Amino acid sequence: MSDKRKPKAGKNKKGAETRKKTKSAPKTKSISDGTQSQPNIIVIWADNMGWADLSSYGCPYYKTPHLDGLAKRGTRFVNAYASAPMCTPSRVGFLTGRYPGRCRIGVQETLGLPSVVGDKIGLPEDHPTVPSLLQEAGYDTALVGKWHCGHLPTYSPLKSGFEEYFGHKTGSIDYFRHVDGSGAPDLWEGDELIKTDGYATKLFSERAVEFVKRPRSKPFFLTLWYNAPHWPWEGPDDKYLSDEIAGYDSHRTWIETGTSDNYAEVVKSMDAGIGSVLKALEEKGLDKNTLVIFSSDQGGDEMAYFGPYRRGRLHEGGIKVPLIMSWPGVVLRNHVSEQVNIHFDISATILSMAGTKPDPNYPTDGDDLSKVFQGKKKEYPRKLFWRHSGNPRPGIPFQKAMRDGKWKYLKVGKQEFLYDLSKDINEANDLKERYPKKFAAYRKEYRKWESKMLPYDKEQKDFKRVVFK
Repeated sequence: MSDKRKPKAGKNKKGAETRKKTKSAPKTKSISDGTQSQPNIIVIWADNMGWADLSSYGCPYYKTPHLDGLAKRGTRFVNAYASAPMCTPSRVGFLTGRYPGRCRIGVQETLGLPSVVGDKIGLPEDHPTVPSLLQEAGYDTALVGKWHCGHLPTYSPLKSGFEEYFGHKTGSIDYFRHVDGSGAPDLWEGDELIKTDGYATKLFSERAVEFVKRPRSKPFFLTLWYNAPHWPWEGPDDKYLSDEIAGYDSHRTWIETGTSDNYAEVVKSMDAGIGSVLKALEEKGLDKNTLVIFSSDQGGDEMAYFGPYRRGRLHEGGIKVPLIMSWPGVVLRNHVSEQVNIHFDISATILSMAGTKPDPNYPTDGDDLSKVFQGKKKEYPRKLFWRHSGNPRPGIPFQKAMRDGKWKYLKVGKQEFLYDLSKDINEANDLKERYPKKFAAYRKEYRKWESKMLPYDKEQKDFKRVVFK
């Protein structure tokens, strides 16, 4: 099964298909003084962080001063959504700028360990991505942190537009031992496994700082995708927790490792690491020409502040995420936006600000938000769709959801709901009986959208039955 649209492709020397470049890279000025025509772009993602898990979003249990400061220097969005409530499809949505269901890897919820799924499926090398398009537009590109979009030898960040990579390729790693959920080593320099000591969050932050400080003659695109605050919840002083589960690695063990206090330390460590990256930008004089974006790949997990529902569900807690954008003199300062948006809106915005466009064979599903965060366009209704195949282990059924302005249509198993999110963010008051025509119209519109997405295949269903039974 493959994407419905095919790119124009040729053959490289090894015989592999390669995308046909649609435009030559534009000339850029020297960036030694931080004034090149194209902005540097940094996209920072947390992993499994709820939309209210920052102190600037209302969390009372700990402080996140560096991200709060970023919000004061930019715009904080309060109606931002993930592409999906699970890791892999959410990342696919951002990288491709399209609904995850348009690509086979996007219906993996979530991509299994290499010991289970091998390299049977991943983000195709010939599929255009945000980093590949930016590379063609003259950018240096790098990914630091989590990948989770396909395993070697067929799939790799280095085959999807990133010129360099340092991080882990599966869904989660132990913060100290750098192993995946099966206990296998999972820390990579490019496509080579490496061994090094250190707390994962600190290692990723230090690599990002080093990348920012390098001398270069081109603008850069840095994707910093932390594993924090994904379980196991091990703060920087909690190596004893890592030692306790060594030899007993499994996702169930990891979910049970750590308390809310450990979780707080995980979040605070990530915030400090982000602070070090922002400081490096200032020291290099690059902060005034760098678009910095912070978000999360999906809603929060068990430790999230906002409830009652978490990731893996299409309730607000599973798909709503924090989103902060900052670029001095461009993005509105100390502003709160209620503009509804989704991950692939960020993708479209990045390409626009870099002066390039999506591949015409893979048109984006996103909206360019640049005029909104510059104050040149009023907030407007956004129509968005989601689906999730569920998870038999905790008993989560198949789900469907649609947001149109303030309205949300939700189907969980056989139950269907209609909510007014402007008055009911906790999704407690079902209004389908009060507004039957609106409810019926949304059901029909959802079916029309879903017909354009790839179906969930048997391989995905078999994987979940084996792994989650």
